[in-house]
Amino acid sequence: MNESLQANLLLPDIQALVADIAAESIVSRTIYKDDKLRVILFGFAPGETLSEHTSSFPAILHFLEGEAAVTLGQEAIEAQPGTWVHMPAHLPHSIEALTAVKMLLLMITS
Repeated sequence: MNESLQANLLLPDIQALVADIAAESIVSRTIYKDDKLRVILFGFAPGETLSEHTSSFPAILHFLEGEAAVTLGQEAIEAQPGTWVHMPAHLPHSIEALTAVKMLLLMITS
């Protein structure tokens, strides 16, 4: 995708971009990237886990579908459709899909 198209990107059904999530898998698709922002759509099969890690950048998690157990530092929360989380850089976090989950990750890179 060229840069002029990315500036005007329209996705009428973002969740359809990860419609087929195989059992025991996590899929991801980068849907936007420029020098300030990276947007990645994730799909988790039920029971799949993104183990604890950190990021060099602040990020936003926006849960679109399903339920997940999310750990942010020492705090555990349950995410459901509509849950929105801002995470500062270097915060340890993990995600476990309790059901099939679709989630947007917005990484603020500058």
